[in-house]
Amino acid sequence: MMKTLRHLVPVGVVALAVAWADTARANPMPLPFTYVYQTLGKGEGEVEQYVDVTPVKAQSRLSGNPVWYAATQFQTEFEYGISDHLELGLYVALQPTPMNLDDAAVLTEGTGVKERLRWRIAEEGELPIDIALYGELVEFETEFEIEAKVILAKRFGNLMVAANLWGEREFEYAAGNWDWVANPTLGATYELSPVWHLGVEGWMRAEWPTPAPSPRPFALGPHEYVGPTAMIDFGKIWWSTGIYVRADQLDRSAQLLDNYGPVWVRTIIGIGL
Repeated sequence: MMKTLRHLVPVGVVALAVAWADTARANPMPLPFTYVYQTLGKGEGEVEQYVDVTPVKAQSRLSGNPVWYAATQFQTEFEYGISDHLELGLYVALQPTPMNLDDAAVLTEGTGVKERLRWRIAEEGELPIDIALYGELVEFETEFEIEAKVILAKRFGNLMVAANLWGEREFEYAAGNWDWVANPTLGATYELSPVWHLGVEGWMRAEWPTPAPSPRPFALGPHEYVGPTAMIDFGKIWWSTGIYVRADQLDRSAQLLDNYGPVWVRTIIGIGL
């Protein structure tokens, strides 16, 4: 009897996990930088945790020398389906300040909050290219941003191709100036099975402050990254990761105030509610 129970318990746990996952699927991001066309259904919710890491150099207060360190930024997003086509997202963002380092990198995000809406047009496959529109407001400690995206996607069986035409208008409090920022992305992901997804993705970032500095600092870009992506999707829980190599100025040695390291990693864990 006990032996039978020992065999039944693992089977029961797996069955419960499958049933739980099937009751409320999340809306995963197989490409960590590229929003896809799909949105949550009406009344559905999801929590996503983003982590970005890139190796850069900063000035050590202890030795007085430049040292390598892992610059990080974190985002927690709460998503809610207002309707089957309209989705609300609320973010809390944090960019830690490393101890005992000067001239630390300022990455693509900051510390503060963000609010956004994503609206998809029609149902998937009704148009030659699936289109969604995305608008976001950002209130960080150092700046205010207005962000917009046009999300384009097309599915070819198990292969999905997606692009984000992405731009920002930023107001920096200290300088009192408005800047333009471009962040276009492009990627493709293939569903090997309902659980495993593999892909490749590229993204670019460039800033144009007013007035324009001369000479143009390396940190303003444009910088292009490309690399493989992978996602594990269990329905209600998913995990997506991309590892990107900077494709520009490959012969340039790392220096202080370089906000973009030679490698960039983004990982996201999502949980459907």
